[in-house]
Amino acid sequence: MLRELNNGLLADKVFICSGADSAIDQALRSVERGGTVLFFAAARKDAGIALSINEIFWRNEITLTSSYAGNRADHLQALELIRARQIPVKQMITHRLPLDEIGLGFKLVAQADKSIKVIIEPHRS
Repeated sequence: MLRELNNGLLADKVFICSGADSAIDQALRSVERGGTVLFFAAARKDAGIALSINEIFWRNEITLTSSYAGNRADHLQALELIRARQIPVKQMITHRLPLDEIGLGFKLVAQADKSIKVIIEPHRS
């Protein structure tokens, strides 16, 4: 489907913001040859990658990297992009839940199916 939406190409850069196995698998299937996959969230303790080393590195030359924080310059640039409304952050919020539904919030995030950003609002009823 990504190829259909992107003139036959996959993504140059894929950011994994969920440690779910399905998110990792989808990211590796969504990156174009020579592209980069950034792991931003920790996976489960015994998580693995379904593709072979040859498939990832030698055949497709995919770069795998990780990060859990940015430096000061990265944060300032991100804030400026958000301030300038160049990144539609409000559209990334898929769920807003009250505190008594926090279990559902964690479930939605862990499933990584229909959620992007789940917000828990403690004062919401």
